[in-house]
Amino acid sequence: MKESIRDKRETEIAKAAYDVIESKGYSGASMLSIARKARASNETLYNWYGDKTGLFRALIVRNTYEVRDHLEKTARKNLPPLQVFRKTGPVLLTMLLGDRAIALNRAAAADTTGTLGQALADAGRDTVAPLIGEVLRAARSNGDLAFEDLEAALESYIGLLVGDLQIRRVTGALGPLSETEISKRCKQAEVHFLRLFAPVSHTKTPPRSEL
Repeated sequence: MKESIRDKRETEIAKAAYDVIESKGYSGASMLSIARKARASNETLYNWYGDKTGLFRALIVRNTYEVRDHLEKTARKNLPPLQVFRKTGPVLLTMLLGDRAIALNRAAAADTTGTLGQALADAGRDTVAPLIGEVLRAARSNGDLAFEDLEAALESYIGLLVGDLQIRRVTGALGPLSETEISKRCKQAEVHFLRLFAPVSHTKTPPRSEL
């Protein structure tokens, strides 16, 4: 599908916003400075996003698009739940550890009001996590997983997948991961998760031999 004029402008505005965040931080990133960087009018930014929080919320939504799009496409293909689960891990981890997610998290950490942190939770995790949860629920219905608490299973998976990698990226203690490193991490998380939530086999106990 051909990109619309607004889509193109929003892409340019997003790039400008990330550039301004990197150079000035969240507190120093004004709507005017972003508008100037994007060569757009300040009025346009306010009309489209409402305020700076609205603009950054839009950035968060854009950053989760690839994961959401991936899950929507796999849903249309009617793939087995575990296959969707395996394919989703690398997409999710790549997004969470990508430069843009890290920039947004750094900005949220610098925002003492907590406004951006809440926006990051609402438009980021609280949007993507339920979609991952649906994959786990489908895998349970299919007999591939066994758990009572979906939220606990979801938290376990995200913990195994991400661990402290994102916070280490945010603090600068860890650089970008290669595709190979991401693939290895996803496979490790998958193995441990499936061990934790594997269905209990109902094999019959063999009879004891008579003395």
